[in-house]
Amino acid sequence: MKTTVTALAALLGASVLAATPVLAASSYDPFGSDGADEYYSDQGQYGYQGTYAPGYGQGVQAAPQAQVQPIPREIVAFNGAYAPGTIVVSTAERRLYYVLGNGEAIRYGVGVGRPGFSWSGTNKITAKREWPSWTPPKAMIARRPDLPRYMAGGIENPLGARAMYIGSTEYRIHGSNEPDTIGQAVSSGCIRMTNEDVTDLYERVKVGAKVVVLN
Repeated sequence: MKTTVTALAALLGASVLAATPVLAASSYDPFGSDGADEYYSDQGQYGYQGTYAPGYGQGVQAAPQAQVQPIPREIVAFNGAYAPGTIVVSTAERRLYYVLGNGEAIRYGVGVGRPGFSWSGTNKITAKREWPSWTPPKAMIARRPDLPRYMAGGIENPLGARAMYIGSTEYRIHGSNEPDTIGQAVSSGCIRMTNEDVTDLYERVKVGAKVVVLN
């Protein structure tokens, strides 16, 4: 039986309520075994997408594609051989799975790296931050010298309400002030979620949790 998922807000304040996941009846395993144990093939591309509106907090897609409806967060049947608490990202599907065990996972819509910035590999969550600040990496500053060198956390910050840091890389699973980009390939390699969904995931994920990103 499906339950109603709270509608995505355009801008969320410091207090975000997590919606109850929807139970989906279908059984679907989008994952195979290949790629799950690969390490990052390209760690030279980081951070956020390439163009910014005035104020820097509002990124602009190079080729905007309007999202008609929000992507619901739901509990689905999950047949992948991963331990409970594992995060599995399907780049091709543009979905993130938080493994619950007993053949189930919570599925979230995510934004992934645009062409040339996608990656795959296995790592772990090494840190978690609420309303994180953002310091663009040197590689990004080299591409975009107009970017700010530092942004305090808040609703204008492109990392959104929560961030979970992957290994010692510059990649993160983080929120976004652009919910219309969820489900698209627009980032510079980070996995982005709505502020509502990333807050829900943040409360579930432990530091040290395994992260598997598949192409």
